Amino acid sequence: MTTPLRIELDRTSPVPLYHQVAAGIETAITEGRLRAGVLLENEVALAGRLGISRPTARQALGSLVDRGLLVRRRGVGTQVAPERVRRPAGLTSLNEDLAASGRRPDTRILEYCPTEATPEMSRELEVDAGTSVVVVRRLCLADAEPIAVMTNLLRREIAPAEAELAERGLYASLRSRGVQPALARQRIGARLATESEARMLQEPGRTPLLTIDRIAFDDTGAVIEVGHHYYRALRYDYETTLFAR
Repeated sequence: MTTPLRIELDRTSPVPLYHQVAAGIETAITEGRLRAGVLLENEVALAGRLGISRPTARQALGSLVDRGLLVRRRGVGTQVAPERVRRPAGLTSLNEDLAASGRRPDTRILEYCPTEATPEMSRELEVDAGTSVVVVRRLCLADAEPIAVMTNLLRREIAPAEAELAERGLYASLRSRGVQPALARQRIGARLATESEARMLQEPGRTPLLTIDRIAFDDTGAVIEVGHHYYRALRYDYETTLFAR
């Protein structure tokens, strides 16, 4: 069922009408009057009800889609987007951060592959070639919505079992084995999703992804995991605090 939202427009204002419409919808979302998943009226109905042109209505809705506040679903319409995941910069797992923020984390194991380290793997983990390692690939969800796909490389001797990773975060599982993550180096970037990645994350093709490559070390300085992760850019924020020197 679509929700007709009351929006007051000032046609004498220098503020463009599309911006006033978008601001009215955004306010309703931030105040909780429009909740995640609510279906909005289409641009034709919105234009007719507010007495604005269809391009103006399209521009208002499109600006909110671009900012991740609304989503368009083929065959469904325009809906209020789920809440973004805002993750602080710290040495924690996504599972832990979601639970701490009141979201319901879930993990689906896509791949759990014990193998011998290739030369590239051995360089990343700082172990000898042929060392027994495990490659883990997981689909991570928040409140049943896909958020990220994570691929991790670990030494077999410390790798949590597949069933354990399906129930809890990687770092919590490592700590339960006496492995203490102490610091990490990571690189944050962006790229477009492949078709298979977009399907997995329930996004349209060529959607933008946030990428994070991480190497984590324990309190002895040994590498404990190498991670290559990608996230839905419109559903995920990474927050940092900067200090002046």
